[in-house]
Amino acid sequence: MLVLGQKYKFASLEIERLNRQFDAIETIAYKDMTTKEVIETIENRLKKRDFAVIVLNTRAKVSDELIKYLTNLKFKIKNSKFKIISIEHFLEEYLHKCYIPEDHNDLHYLDDIKGFSSFQKFQKKIIDLIAVVGLFVVFLILKPYVKKKIQKESPGSLYFKQLRVGLNNKEFECIKFRSMHEHNHEKDVRTATKGDDRVFPFGAFLRKTRIDELPQLFNILKGEISLIGPRAEWNKLVEEYEKQIPYYNQRHVVKPGITGWAQVMFAEGRSKEDTKQKLMYDLYYIKHWSLILEFKIIYKTIMVVVGKKGI
Repeated sequence: MLVLGQKYKFASLEIERLNRQFDAIETIAYKDMTTKEVIETIENRLKKRDFAVIVLNTRAKVSDELIKYLTNLKFKIKNSKFKIISIEHFLEEYLHKCYIPEDHNDLHYLDDIKGFSSFQKFQKKIIDLIAVVGLFVVFLILKPYVKKKIQKESPGSLYFKQLRVGLNNKEFECIKFRSMHEHNHEKDVRTATKGDDRVFPFGAFLRKTRIDELPQLFNILKGEISLIGPRAEWNKLVEEYEKQIPYYNQRHVVKPGITGWAQVMFAEGRSKEDTKQKLMYDLYYIKHWSLILEFKIIYKTIMVVVGKKGI
């Protein structure tokens, strides 16, 4: 894999995934280089190694001469799988996320982010109904034990309720098993972090195994969320994210979910860059929804819960 330019910077997790797909990943800076220098650099790299993919990852205009050279490469390189691809299409095909530009000059990528069709909603509804039955059985079995452990380590309410943002920016009350010591979350606006002293020991276990999410089956029954979809975020966080990423609310064209593509593909994080990365996965899920993708998320979620596979 040969990357021309540095418009999009790959995260370490992405480099790990790409290393499993390609024998080598090399980058040509491209910026401040003449077309002749770029072509000579590509020629030198090709003498040393065969590349299956050349990724156009530059903000700078690609000259006619370079375009001509790259298109002719297809006939020179004997690798039948060889392709030249833009960074936008590369991210969707190989990393299963939608590209979001750093600036807001080109928002065409938002054109394909639309709500689900009636048939897609029907399919998801069937999955939700089946999931509710299964989750309710698990809920009834685990609730007495969870209640006992919570009361022992942190006396107080069994459930934690919080306003979250759902479909079409409509707020709803999300219900979960409480995993933190009781506090005024309207005043204490800190988000949970690794090693957070507000989380009691059994609460940490609930979070790790995602058992704390079980009561959300009642949110599914109310039609507020689905089993799978973008994570329903705290309304106060959404306000902050909108200030940092103006198009953040595009993810609300579909119902949120208990689990989702971003949650199984990207580790938790609250920085602007982490939020943007998760949004890329959410937009991919919306744009490329299919039953196969839905079942893939279910499988990955199960693997994470049982500890067999990390993100």
